[in-house]
Amino acid sequence: MPLQPSLDGLIVREEKRVSVSWSRDASPAPHKDGAGNSPHRSLESSYNEKLKEAEVLDEESEEKENEDAVAVADMSKGARRKTTTLKSSHISRKEAGRMETTAVTAKVESKQEKNELEERPPSKALLQKLAMVEAEPRQKFVPPADMLNALKTINNSLLKKIDAKSLSAASLKSSKLVIQQEWFRVSSTEKANPHEVEDYLDCFEEMSVALLEYCVNMVDANGNTAMHYAVSHGNFDVVSILLDSKVCNVNQMNNAGYTCVMLVSLAKLKNAAHRTVVQRLFQMADVNIRAKKHCQTALMLAVSHGNNEMVELLLAAGADINIQDEDGSTALMCAAEHGRTDIVKHLLSQPDCDSLIVDVDGATAFKIAWQAGHRDLGLLLYVHEQMLRSKQPNRGDATRVSMELPRGTKPSK
Repeated sequence: MPLQPSLDGLIVREEKRVSVSWSRDASPAPHKDGAGNSPHRSLESSYNEKLKEAEVLDEESEEKENEDAVAVADMSKGARRKTTTLKSSHISRKEAGRMETTAVTAKVESKQEKNELEERPPSKALLQKLAMVEAEPRQKFVPPADMLNALKTINNSLLKKIDAKSLSAASLKSSKLVIQQEWFRVSSTEKANPHEVEDYLDCFEEMSVALLEYCVNMVDANGNTAMHYAVSHGNFDVVSILLDSKVCNVNQMNNAGYTCVMLVSLAKLKNAAHRTVVQRLFQMADVNIRAKKHCQTALMLAVSHGNNEMVELLLAAGADINIQDEDGSTALMCAAEHGRTDIVKHLLSQPDCDSLIVDVDGATAFKIAWQAGHRDLGLLLYVHEQMLRSKQPNRGDATRVSMELPRGTKPSK
């Protein structure tokens, strides 16, 4: 079988080199054997053996480099590992491939086992241990000494104890000031700690329920209570704790004439827990109280600020849609004036919503929306007025005047 040209050239060069070396050593030059075979065969086999030896050396060199790299990596990591001598002097590429595949498979299996452990539910012992950790009593917050003394003074005055007769007005005033400063520092900041508030309430209640009620409903210079500040800051954990005290006056107004319900109607709720707290607050409060100034209700404030969620919660708590402020405006008129289409639709869906009510200027919600440029909203209100008109034909003529559509306008169906 003829050899490839490149291999023939290598064999010829090798034959010349060998011939020269043999001539130098005075050895006989190779010649054809008795069968007439050329020495190319022996040279070819010799050349193949050299190639195999070269491949083995390459593999050993490559493995040596890998071992050196591993050793350097181990040294960089500070590892102290014993080198394991291989049984054979070298590993073939196929064996190395099999070893690598085995290592990868083992790594995958280990990862799968780890995932199974992570997905496996915690054991009963672990759950009990976690429960014990949670049940461990935390360190309670204690009022400072000057506040404790002031609390005792006020408590004696509230309970009308015998030694309270000797208390002067100046002593009561200074004690009240100490309690006021410390209590509002703890309860009325934006980042008030609910645990600290709760511990202070426990301290008040241990002395007396009267003292607890006195402190919870204490006001500052602006007439705001801790509840006013808690709802304004959106600190609903503190709101919940104050509601739990059972003595919080949620209908108390500040100097501006607003209750905590009116203030919370402007807040944005972040989660379901906050929504639940607000529902509790609305259930315990009178949601239809009107502010001293302008006589607005919490529903009117929520509508004016476009707070759809609060509108929904207030209506569910029994807020009256048809209450009017000092200008005769209703919540529906507020929504119409501000172009709150979604809120208008929600209000109109209530069975007791009266769109025929007029303000001090004799305008209905329809006319207010139309004059404000909210034409689509005005047509919606006009249709509702006409439906009410058909059910209540005895409404006065003054109401009819405001319900006339401009000429050339057709109500939407």
